[in-house]
Amino acid sequence: MNYRHAFHAGNFADLVKHAALLRLLAALGPAPLTVIDTHAGRGLYDLAGPEARKSGEAETGVVRLMATKDAPAAFGPLTRAVAALNAGGAVRRYPGSPWLIAEHLPPQGRYLACELRKEEHDALKSALKGRANVETLCADGYEAAVQRCRPRGRVLLLIDPPFEKPDDYGRIVETLAGARARNREVQALVWLPLKDLETFDAFLRHLEDAVEAPMVAAEARMRPLTDPMKMNGCALVLVNGPDLTSDLEDICGWVAEALGQGGGARVYPLSS
Repeated sequence: MNYRHAFHAGNFADLVKHAALLRLLAALGPAPLTVIDTHAGRGLYDLAGPEARKSGEAETGVVRLMATKDAPAAFGPLTRAVAALNAGGAVRRYPGSPWLIAEHLPPQGRYLACELRKEEHDALKSALKGRANVETLCADGYEAAVQRCRPRGRVLLLIDPPFEKPDDYGRIVETLAGARARNREVQALVWLPLKDLETFDAFLRHLEDAVEAPMVAAEARMRPLTDPMKMNGCALVLVNGPDLTSDLEDICGWVAEALGQGGGARVYPLSS
């Protein structure tokens, strides 16, 4: 499978990931920060394009969010970013994590956006052209996250692979362990699909065994996890981060209740 996020931009999973990412960046404050994004994508997405129209996922995701009047305050930074990108009009463009990070990077922050696919990287480079302290890299993001991790200072990893390869779960753990071996201050936000609990629980056990740090998991289940062939929800794992429990509960809870079908949400600490 050749994953292209343009089919899924602005869907429920993007709302969870990007609302949490913006709350995390706000909580980390204005001090110097290096952000490394392992799977950046193209940065900006055309919701009027053929891919987005074919899937219709944005219509049941960000379009619904922007139309609602009762979304939790935790969505405020994301809805403002989407409104600004669309000049307050209809939602035709959606900001990926590179655009959001570049817009909210601390004054002395640095951002490395990695994208392995050349076509996507070319679009990413164009979207971020002219941004100060922003670098794009057409390379394996897992490897770059460890190699380019600064040995001192604050570093945030955003790990959001497409999960088109069977070793993605293992490489996430290896990347986190490798980066934290170089710098104990490393923090991370990891996004994962929820298909079946066995796969997700196995990942969490592996992560807890390999990485020694405070960690919190947050789940947004869109439907009961009865069909492992479907993406039944998504999850985030925050590693060595600030306390975002309330925000994560509000974000996952609203998405599961407002956009899901008989699912639910929960936020809980891991044992490490």
